[in-house]
Amino acid sequence: MSQNLSKNLSQHHNELLQHFVDMINTHDVSTMEQHTHPDHIDHNPVVDDGIEPNRAFWAAVFTGFPDMTADVQDQVAEGDRVAARIIYSGTHQGEFLGIPATGKPVSFQSIDIWRVQDGLLAEHWDQLDMGDIFRQLGVDMAAMAQ
Repeated sequence: MSQNLSKNLSQHHNELLQHFVDMINTHDVSTMEQHTHPDHIDHNPVVDDGIEPNRAFWAAVFTGFPDMTADVQDQVAEGDRVAARIIYSGTHQGEFLGIPATGKPVSFQSIDIWRVQDGLLAEHWDQLDMGDIFRQLGVDMAAMAQ
């Protein structure tokens, strides 16, 4: 692959990720088709595969955290992959994952990797500490396990 082609692909992948982050920061799930492949595969166990389940997941996030924001700290693109470390912040003002609103602020980071296909985010892996999020919300993890 020529250096120019590689640079252009990396730039495209970085711009694609920016569209995704813009969707989070504007809470506009109607823009999903601009960055997410229709046959999107998500390896996060709470998000089903496909663009519509992905859209529904983010709509639920925005219901639970109507002030949710995402701030990209680091970003790398190479080949058919783009990866980022993202800090999310918001206030739990609505039900999320069955947890009633607590009014508590949360801030957490994730490491996300996407595979790009046909110019769109087609497959996603992430790493985040849900236990930390639950602790910030004051959720009794033992009670949730029952």
